[in-house]
Amino acid sequence: MESKYNYDLFIIGGGPGGNAAAKEASKYGIKVGLADFVEPSPLGTTWGLGGTCVNVGCIPKKMMHYAGSLYDQMKYFPLIGYPKEINKEFNWETLKQNVQGHISSLNFGYRGQLRKNKVTYYNKFARFIDSHTIELTDKKGKKETITSDKIIIATGLRPVYLDVPGAKEYCITSDDIFKLEKAPGKTLIIGASYIAVECASFLKSFGYDATLMVRSIILRGFDRGMAERLQTVLEKEGIKFLHKCVPVSFSKNGEKIICEYKNNENGEIKKEEFDTVLLATGRKADCSKINIECTGVNLAKSGKIIVDEYDKTNIDHIFAIGDISEGRPELAPPAIKAGKYLAARLYGGKTLTVNYENIATTVYAKIEYGSCGLSEEAAIQKYGKENIKVYHSEFVPVEWTFDVENEDSCYIKIIVNIKDENRVIGWHILSSHAGEITQGISVAMNCGLTKDKLDQTVGIHPTIAEEMTTIEVVKGEGDGKKTGC
Repeated sequence: MESKYNYDLFIIGGGPGGNAAAKEASKYGIKVGLADFVEPSPLGTTWGLGGTCVNVGCIPKKMMHYAGSLYDQMKYFPLIGYPKEINKEFNWETLKQNVQGHISSLNFGYRGQLRKNKVTYYNKFARFIDSHTIELTDKKGKKETITSDKIIIATGLRPVYLDVPGAKEYCITSDDIFKLEKAPGKTLIIGASYIAVECASFLKSFGYDATLMVRSIILRGFDRGMAERLQTVLEKEGIKFLHKCVPVSFSKNGEKIICEYKNNENGEIKKEEFDTVLLATGRKADCSKINIECTGVNLAKSGKIIVDEYDKTNIDHIFAIGDISEGRPELAPPAIKAGKYLAARLYGGKTLTVNYENIATTVYAKIEYGSCGLSEEAAIQKYGKENIKVYHSEFVPVEWTFDVENEDSCYIKIIVNIKDENRVIGWHILSSHAGEITQGISVAMNCGLTKDKLDQTVGIHPTIAEEMTTIEVVKGEGDGKKTGC
């Protein structure tokens, strides 16, 4: 029977979640459309299909992190017998071109996947006319209207600009950093999120002066002990911190940006010049731009869309996935799962929903911080201090011993619920390759990992990951520092 709508399913947003939903839905023989349009940042930066993760998030960030780690390892070269002096001159333009070249190939790949799956793609801005009708506008202002039986909103978030004079005129965000035409030079990063920490880390690795302006604490929401250890490493690596400070204004002096800032503890006002100021003060939803009000969809105070466990809004045929959904983690992998599972439920008769517990993540800083499950603070709050036990270990991996002057160490913290057969409820690690290690741990935790199972596991020697199979020291009963192999 012919539908009265142009599409059975239309998706607004071409990020990881939207693309996953479109490709999965197309398997069931329905007519699928997808619209994606990137409004330029105040600096004029825009990008192609694939969303934040592919274009201005996970992918370029990880490439920059890896490049920085290679640069950091140059100090080991003389220690392993490399006979030549290493040329440490860094070229921002070369790195930028290589990063953007890879991203362009991913943009092309996404378009090809949609075409292969017979998904109609619109590089146009989507805006609701009513709950089934969407107006599409291209970059030249030409408009057309389509209708759809069901609609998925997957528009993600965009960076917050501070309400401070000069912020939009002179500052950049993570939307811009990976496409800068010239090297960032001396950089001030305002914020203390994982984005701020990661950007400061790779910029410092490239030899640039990097300063973090922190209003309160770094990595809010992460384990405090781990965040403080990471901050110590960053400071030792030469990243500067302006603690308890907030910007007052930004202005220009020739090519330099002057940041006037206030210390909230003593009220002191200071000024400093920078080549680049990067705002990393959070991301926000702006559903008003897509005129969501006309649909009757309920929004949270945050501006995000309220959904149930099945990603459905209060309007039966409208759904939301990914960062734009209230209460969901702001990460690409759960958005991909949500998009795929939602389409399978709508058209494939499936019932699976995303398990949002034990979603692992990693901060790609000078030393990586991998995390899965509860922080120590959250574990105490949920189960009570008397019902948890924290094991920890501080150690130096074999590969770091080439540099005898290196005082850094890796650190692992494992939190268990002693009332539930010592089930692992929190995992935290500061180390090289922390992301790779933590991904495996998240699988084990979702299978009910216990401390006994870790103890019974034979490790791979000598690896960083092996350490989790030999941890015996309880926090508070010893410092966990390991000697020997």
